[in-house]
Amino acid sequence: MTTPLPHCDALLLSNQLCFALHSTSLQMTKAYKPLLQALGLTYPQYLAMLVLWEGDGITVSELSARLLTDPGSVTPLLKRLESEGLLQRVRSSSDERVVQLFLTEQGRALQQQAQSIPACILEKSGLSLERLAELRESLITLRNQL
Repeated sequence: MTTPLPHCDALLLSNQLCFALHSTSLQMTKAYKPLLQALGLTYPQYLAMLVLWEGDGITVSELSARLLTDPGSVTPLLKRLESEGLLQRVRSSSDERVVQLFLTEQGRALQQQAQSIPACILEKSGLSLERLAELRESLITLRNQL
């Protein structure tokens, strides 16, 4: 027989910001999944492609910094994107430790296909564009504080 623990509102799952963020992140990824499957991308691959569509020729270090992760964790993802013909990884001629990323024609063409995704997510959210922008800014502020 288990002994009930004393009640503590601060430890209720429903009161946890971390769980609200985690469960929302899971639902957001789930909303993206069918949209990205049509492009042949996973959610992490999509994030990397978003960065590359902003600026071709960046380094692996620059990409990982933009994605707030370490370079070692993006390498397998980049190898997969390269094997699918979406990008090329090229070692710098001045420093062999530096790897630059260049979109292929296929990678550039994928951007056109992806243009409808933000509008689809906006519609699925049921929120206004202004409200989503406010929410994004609040989350960025929280992330920066942490």
